[in-house]
Amino acid sequence: MIVYRLSRGKFKNDLSGRGAELAGGRWNSKGVAILYTSESIALCTVEIAVHMPLGIVPADYHLIRIELPDSAPILELSPDALPADWKSFPHANSTQEIGDAFVLEGKYLALKVPSATVQGTSNYLINPRHQAFRDVRILQTTPFEFDKRLFVKES
Repeated sequence: MIVYRLSRGKFKNDLSGRGAELAGGRWNSKGVAILYTSESIALCTVEIAVHMPLGIVPADYHLIRIELPDSAPILELSPDALPADWKSFPHANSTQEIGDAFVLEGKYLALKVPSATVQGTSNYLINPRHQAFRDVRILQTTPFEFDKRLFVKES
């Protein structure tokens, strides 16, 4: 399976989940390493855009194409299986508890979750502590330029 990630250049080869561990996110608490990836390049772009202040075009980003082993166990959560506040902004603690439990339990390499930003699409959260993580491979990294229209207000 191929998943995608957009990352600043200096972190393009880092799949440790350390950034999410330091900051926390929708699907993990601070102190829990997890790697956020998406099913498509377009979804990665939107996921970055919603976190950027209007008027600031992200620079020095790279698109990372990542291969997950076909035999790796993946847990899929549908929107129906999630708490009512799963896509709230700011994010709820309930989703962090789900992601933290996924990592700590260690049964699955990836957790497929619905995107809170683009209905009908999915993100894949990768557990760097899972035994199959050693078989996760970066296939390609390429510089990525964002379309400025996503970040600037038309006058």
